[in-house]
Amino acid sequence: MSNVTLDLIKSRVSANCFDETATISDAEIAELIDYARQAPSSFNFQNWRFIAVRESSAKERLKAVAYGQPKVSQAAVTFIVIGLLNPQARLADALAPSLKEGILDQATVDTWVGMATGMYGGNAVLQRDEAIRSGSLAAMTLMLAAEAKGFVSGAMIGFDVAGVSKEFSLGVDEVPVMLLTVGRAAAGNWPRKPRFPISEILKVI
Repeated sequence: MSNVTLDLIKSRVSANCFDETATISDAEIAELIDYARQAPSSFNFQNWRFIAVRESSAKERLKAVAYGQPKVSQAAVTFIVIGLLNPQARLADALAPSLKEGILDQATVDTWVGMATGMYGGNAVLQRDEAIRSGSLAAMTLMLAAEAKGFVSGAMIGFDVAGVSKEFSLGVDEVPVMLLTVGRAAAGNWPRKPRFPISEILKVI
């Protein structure tokens, strides 16, 4: 029996060729981000933010700090996926809706905030690791949502981190995790590339 989600996971490709005439609406962008924000994060930090680069002039600015890669301007939208540092400082706010809905009680919220402050406060390496982890999980969720909506996507790490941060006014606590191109496919994309066999990557103990 076919499962749509599982089929998408096995059929998705990393696209490099996009239909330059295709567009994406505000509502479609918001819908993709609505799915992306369902991704898990440590303590439910939700330590991510997104910039949807859609206008031609903005795409050219981004392309200039992404080594001139054409797909940045060819895709309907390129998302800048941003991970947030110091997530413990915003945890009480992140958990407030769960407290209001009775999912968590105040004692649990206070315990989590205390634990997170002890773990992440003053630990720059762990904060950055968590920003990259959370941003990556959200980006993968966004890619699968895009695939389900008939788009193709491509994750990009080929960009000037400092250049993106400066050009798009990122804060000192914001890390550009990756760029994510989304649009309609054009001819020329490679088929899905084979993966290592399970026997080489899995150990069951």
